[in-house]
Amino acid sequence: MNNISHRGWLKSFLVFPLIFVPQILATLLLILLDFDLSSLTTGKIELKTMIVLEYTMFIVMIIMLYFFMKYIDKENFLNIGLDVKGRFTELNFGIFLGFAIMGFAFSFLMILGQIVYESVMFDLEKILLSIILFAGVSLFEEIIFRGYMLKNLLQSFNPMLSLFISSLLFCVIHGSNPNVNFIGLLNIFLAGYFLGISYVYTKNLWFPLALHFSWNFFQSMFGFNVSGLDSYSIIQFSIPQNTIINGGEFGFESSLLSIFILITGSWIIWKFFSKKHKKIF
Repeated sequence: MNNISHRGWLKSFLVFPLIFVPQILATLLLILLDFDLSSLTTGKIELKTMIVLEYTMFIVMIIMLYFFMKYIDKENFLNIGLDVKGRFTELNFGIFLGFAIMGFAFSFLMILGQIVYESVMFDLEKILLSIILFAGVSLFEEIIFRGYMLKNLLQSFNPMLSLFISSLLFCVIHGSNPNVNFIGLLNIFLAGYFLGISYVYTKNLWFPLALHFSWNFFQSMFGFNVSGLDSYSIIQFSIPQNTIINGGEFGFESSLLSIFILITGSWIIWKFFSKKHKKIF
């Protein structure tokens, strides 16, 4: 393995301070500002508190990453994959795919009787706050896991191994989420491929950013918990019985249906990007 490969593999370890230092500093700041952080332990998202937390983390992470890119990677910051030129189609595809998946999942589970529709609760302020929150979540996680970690792993390993390592860590950091179980962690691991395949081809983040945001936002709007976290939803439904079909308390991401969709969705994404770029896998 040459020196460049060694550097890529070693630099990928910098994701740990990029994840944990912003979390610690943001939590301390909210404590100093006398925010009520009880919602962070209950699994019930208080939107305004989570937005302040998420964007404080994001700002700290961006500052750290800027110096990492400048003095360790010795690259332009935008090289993590933030070039917007020619990405409008991919951005729209990502938004549409997340909406289509969650609309299908809701309809399919309702037809099976796995969930029971109850009502609609439309709150424009909470919808806008949800957009802001889930945009921040997708920016924070995609820049770290795909833009920095996967980018550097690809300098050292082949695409499949690079995706495996980045997906595994993506799964591990969600291991403390409320009501998490094996199927939930397996789904989050598969989501690493789902979100990472396009980056292998394009080295650009706008498609996975759009897809990650759309997946989380529409999952919440259709009434599902997001990785075990309960947030505002337009559609209200009840679950007659927690099963591996509906995902139970962790949400859709802990269902067998999600496994099927993530595998199928990863294949669709692979076909879409492999037609436009040279063969990698």
